[in-house]
Amino acid sequence: MMDRPDRSTPASSSMTWLRGTGSYLGISIFGHLFWESLQLPLYTIWTTGTAWEQTFAVAHCTLGDVLIALSTLALATVIAGRGRWPREQFWLVAGIAMSFGVAYTVFSEWLNVVIRASWAYSDWMPVISGFGLRIGLSPLLQWLAVPGLAFFITKQLVDRTRPI
Repeated sequence: MMDRPDRSTPASSSMTWLRGTGSYLGISIFGHLFWESLQLPLYTIWTTGTAWEQTFAVAHCTLGDVLIALSTLALATVIAGRGRWPREQFWLVAGIAMSFGVAYTVFSEWLNVVIRASWAYSDWMPVISGFGLRIGLSPLLQWLAVPGLAFFITKQLVDRTRPI
């Protein structure tokens, strides 16, 4: 039996890209909001901030996470997607995006904890030390777990839809 030829059109490829990107970002929003809420006690704002300041911090950080997720996905699709993501090069794009997300997190934690002192870790935050850096473990795990789950679910959704 012969394989069916690929009948995907530029329009169907665009729809697949939109579905894949939308799914990834939608899952990311909820995942990052959940993670940011859970890790709040690992920062000093948990004991020093008002309820409003804590709520604002969670919302602000979640919005930042979503912008990072979008930016890293866009950069990864430019580097490796070749216009056919998410149908092709899915895990390569995911790996590159997650790598950029972790790299940005290391930079951001260093910048905001050490240089700017915009936020501080509580005694409960487990930290990783190396190369003169002391980075919170929770934000690093966040950029492995949340995008990892979002990409996994997105892949399942994309694989269930067939090109036109």
